[in-house]
Amino acid sequence: MLARFSESLMPLSLKRFQLGLLHVAVAMTLVPIQSTLNRVMIKELALSATLVALFASLPYLFSPIQVALGSFSDTHPLFGYRRTPYIALGLLLCVLGVGLAPYAAFALAARPFVGDLLSLLAFGAWGMGYNFSTVSYFSLAAELSGEQGRSRAIAIMFFMMILSIIFTAIGLGRLLEHYSPAVLIRAFWVVGGAALALGALGLAGLEPRATIPSQPLEARPSWKALARTLVANPQARLFFLYLVLLLAAILGQDLLLEPYAAQAFNLTVKATTRITSLWGTCTLLCLLVAGFLEGRVNKRLVVQIGSWGAVLAFGLIVVSGLSLNKSVFYLAVVILGLATGLSTVSNLSLMLDMTTATGVGVFIGAWGMADAFARLVGNVLSGLVRDLVAQASRNPVRGYLVVFGLEALLLVASLGLLRQINVAAFRRQTDQPSVVERMALR
Repeated sequence: MLARFSESLMPLSLKRFQLGLLHVAVAMTLVPIQSTLNRVMIKELALSATLVALFASLPYLFSPIQVALGSFSDTHPLFGYRRTPYIALGLLLCVLGVGLAPYAAFALAARPFVGDLLSLLAFGAWGMGYNFSTVSYFSLAAELSGEQGRSRAIAIMFFMMILSIIFTAIGLGRLLEHYSPAVLIRAFWVVGGAALALGALGLAGLEPRATIPSQPLEARPSWKALARTLVANPQARLFFLYLVLLLAAILGQDLLLEPYAAQAFNLTVKATTRITSLWGTCTLLCLLVAGFLEGRVNKRLVVQIGSWGAVLAFGLIVVSGLSLNKSVFYLAVVILGLATGLSTVSNLSLMLDMTTATGVGVFIGAWGMADAFARLVGNVLSGLVRDLVAQASRNPVRGYLVVFGLEALLLVASLGLLRQINVAAFRRQTDQPSVVERMALR
């Protein structure tokens, strides 16, 4: 009997591991393009932080396709699969974007018009790939895990993702020990190739073939109709805003943390790249703690502790800049990593609670769109405020400090919204749609 039980667990454990590999593959392409390249463009190439933010945020302009794609893939299998083709296409686009991104950055500094075109291609390809892949593999994770196993599946996926971020950052640091444009380009292609290989392993035999027939293309609901469905649900609307504020603060620092360390403390490319590995290690440790607390401690309390920890971290970053104290900065990075890990599992579990069995693709797509929109807002706001304050004060470090202070305020605002979110009310509103919702679904 014990042997049969173990055998029944093995396929599920393997599938969770494969889902984790998909999350790892996309996350690996995020590290060089959202951390290392930002630092090079702002510090070494002396490009405007606003310009860098605009191109770094370009991928997230495509986020509305997540809702439509999630709904469409629910009922329209391709080659007998609902998710696999979209995940594969998305990963290929991510790798292409990472490979082209360094060429685009150097072209921006030397030949702006050519650089603009290359940047649109590189960041646009990565953005389309990000949106195609993430909504598809999160929907697949929800379907394969079932309601009772979602939290465990998400915890495994994010554990593996953070671990991959740590090793990717360490590997990039070693590859960039003797920085040059050629070395940077080669390092990005190495990361892209590794991500592609891991993604292929994750997809192999993961998704069972769909059993329902494909519906005609004209039966697909429009994005406008899907958006009305979300807008008509007050709790869904509130949760969307909560995610935007929370993630704009937590993720908005990605654009500026490494350039800030370079300009405030004169750290090398290798040293600033390893900041990501330090953050990731601390995140991983608290991710394990949060996973252990899941089901034992109220997830809202864990989220609140994590958010207040991040507020403290941003405050310490400001102190480090005012005092030019490198030790305080590293302490802030450690606390930020711990706070991020503590809140990740609970926030993602809450996100999956805010879905319904009949609309997994729609709501997962909506929360994915909130993530992308938050990155857009966080990046553009960070770059613009940094440049404006730096020019007004003639001190680039002060621009960074104002941004980190604003991100702390966004976190406090998100905590206020969290108190109003009610999962039971969301499900009641979803199970009993309003007139507007019924019209939207036609």
